[in-house]
Amino acid sequence: MPRFAGPGTMMRLPAWPTDQPLDASLDVGFVGVPLDIGTSHRPGARFGPKAIRAESSLLRPHNMLTRAAPFEHLQVADLGDVAINTFNLEKSLVIIESFYDKLMSHEIKPLTLGGDHTIVLPILRALARHYGPVGLVHVDAHSDVNEAMFGEAYTHGTPFRRAVEESLLDTARVVQIGIRGSGYGDDDLAWPRGQGFRIITADECWGQSLVPLMAEVRAMMGAGPTYISFDIDGLDPAFAPGTGTPEIAGLTTPQALQIIQGCSGLNLIGGDVVEVSPAYDTTGNTALTAANLLFEMLCV
Repeated sequence: MPRFAGPGTMMRLPAWPTDQPLDASLDVGFVGVPLDIGTSHRPGARFGPKAIRAESSLLRPHNMLTRAAPFEHLQVADLGDVAINTFNLEKSLVIIESFYDKLMSHEIKPLTLGGDHTIVLPILRALARHYGPVGLVHVDAHSDVNEAMFGEAYTHGTPFRRAVEESLLDTARVVQIGIRGSGYGDDDLAWPRGQGFRIITADECWGQSLVPLMAEVRAMMGAGPTYISFDIDGLDPAFAPGTGTPEIAGLTTPQALQIIQGCSGLNLIGGDVVEVSPAYDTTGNTALTAANLLFEMLCV
């Protein structure tokens, strides 16, 4: 079947029938979470999963750079979208957490198509219930550790503050890469550093290979369960303009590959790419980049 035809699933993979219970035959499931009601400025990430799937038809099964061939070793399917409540954020968090609880009960590792970054909190709740506190490789322009936004505790700018408060993270094994731009105050960096997070600001990455950094990250993460959360705005908007909160002077696409490929050998329990907003992605390049990043996560 030509790649421009066939099913509209992630990489044209089999779609798991909605009326069929999940089972342990699956190793990895791609999951869409089309939620953007936690967004503080430009909405549209609810359309991210559909756009990422559409662009993913360009992908082939063999990784020419790393020689990884994940489909020779893993059973993978597209599990569709979580049926969030688009009028109620807190109810949506419960729905998302319940969905990922089911994945954990069948030992299925999730690779998630976002959606805004609020969705990582219920995902981490389900993962931590299964694995205990997890390590985190977090790529982002923003640390997402606000105490609240407009008085609200659950937004795309607060998930990692809540995750620390709920003991979902092994804080000695958290690294945030690509942080930059304007913020609300010194607490944006001081608070996560005070929790034990390692912060790598974008200017520390300019013009650098991130291969040496990732060797340090692998040593930091050790053998413990580790999750990758990749906000597409971690990349410079020259590479990924289709997002709600772009920040100039970010990471390059090759650096993004070095980060994910540098996670090879870790005890990876899942990952996500969030904040793709197709309305600002006139060429489809941001969604294509997101699809490639998810494929790279599958490869490691």
